[in-house]
Amino acid sequence: MLFKKKILKKIFKNLFFISKKFNFQIYIIGGYVRNLLLNKSTKDIDIVTTGDSIKLAKIFFKLIKAKQIFFFKRYKTAIVKYKKYQIEFVSTRKEFYNIYNNKPYIKLLKNIKEDQKRRDFTINTIAINLSYKKIGEIIDPFNGINDIKNKIIKTPIDPDKIFFDDPLRMLRAIRFHTIFNFKIDKKIIYSILNNINRIRIIAIERIILEFNKILMANKPSQGLILMDKLGFLSIILPEFVELKKKINNTKNCFKHTLKVLDKICKFNKNLWFRWATLLHDIGKPISKKFYKNKGWTFYNHEIIGSNMIPYIFYKLKLPIKKNLKYIQTIIKYSNMPIILINKNIKIKTIRKFINKVGIKIIKDIILLSLYDITTKFKKKKYKQQKKIIKLYNTIIKIENEDKIYNIKLSINGHDIINYFKIKPSKIVGIIKNKIKYKIIKGELKNKLNDIFKYMKKIGYKIIKKYNYEY
Repeated sequence: MLFKKKILKKIFKNLFFISKKFNFQIYIIGGYVRNLLLNKSTKDIDIVTTGDSIKLAKIFFKLIKAKQIFFFKRYKTAIVKYKKYQIEFVSTRKEFYNIYNNKPYIKLLKNIKEDQKRRDFTINTIAINLSYKKIGEIIDPFNGINDIKNKIIKTPIDPDKIFFDDPLRMLRAIRFHTIFNFKIDKKIIYSILNNINRIRIIAIERIILEFNKILMANKPSQGLILMDKLGFLSIILPEFVELKKKINNTKNCFKHTLKVLDKICKFNKNLWFRWATLLHDIGKPISKKFYKNKGWTFYNHEIIGSNMIPYIFYKLKLPIKKNLKYIQTIIKYSNMPIILINKNIKIKTIRKFINKVGIKIIKDIILLSLYDITTKFKKKKYKQQKKIIKLYNTIIKIENEDKIYNIKLSINGHDIINYFKIKPSKIVGIIKNKIKYKIIKGELKNKLNDIFKYMKKIGYKIIKKYNYEY
């Protein structure tokens, strides 16, 4: 059962050999065992020992000829990366936080059962012995196997004690509830309500790791709704909670957004696209205005929402360089497909859209708009979706033919300088931009002869306008 793959067989055989030769008590525990029982794969393997975990990791690292090893001496932990697997070595221990500090204290323990007692949930306490003469022995003092069968999340000891030791475990309960569709024991729910403010001592980076895992579930709404009911969303992302406020008889943007999020999850596994979907309407509470003739409106809510993203990224310590612009672009242009299908838009407008955004992001915007249609009438919704798909096919056709996004002209600056016999100056850039704009509008082909003809036509006029002597 443990040796489903050759790599795993090699990992566990080497651990057994170390146990026999160096007299280590070694156990597999936590997520790997839980997922094994759920018939789910995982690349993370947690190894616990009653001895020195760092010494064990060093021996294993050399024996298996791995390429990477990392040490975290404060936490008595080492991580070995081997092939696609990450093997974490930990000494039997107990870790806990005081009332105010967000850094845990570590206390080493002498036996595996004490270590199991300090773990978060019974489904994660199950251990498999890899020690000499006891290999394969299952140690399950808190009936974790039974709780997996019954699909329930319980704590091995009093949940108040478990959550006091590490408040992040409250969010982990919601994560397992979302991913595995397990029920959460009532004692845990009551304990979370009593201890929720303890989450504030946890570093935001650790909180966001759990939040991201909930977002990456097949149905994130299940976890986000529970986070809202228990009060976590108000602490972590109050901007999203604002969407719950109804305006007369208008839609509940909170519920609508979660429905859209669940639908796009079937087609897209990109975490940051899920963030963009989650936040695409956050500008609505700020932009809402009432007009006598029109009723409630949300003019420019996409631009307002897009402008809110840098602050949210900064506050939650999300990776700004990689994903900020992507999410802002999706939110800013999230309503563009609806605009393009509902008006007599000229082709040049579509071409400008392609040039500004790019095909990859447009594909995500199209997917979002397909499921963001708010009408309750099925026929109307189907017609709009059909138009959006037609629009996307048009966009693809235009881009394939003319390569509008990140246009590379058939001429360069040197060609312009040599032809007009001018020195390098801003005029070169002006001429190039005029040519690009003409191509984007669809009024000029990106071919050498066509571009040269147009360049001759406008070049002398531009040079004369800027009083440049040639």
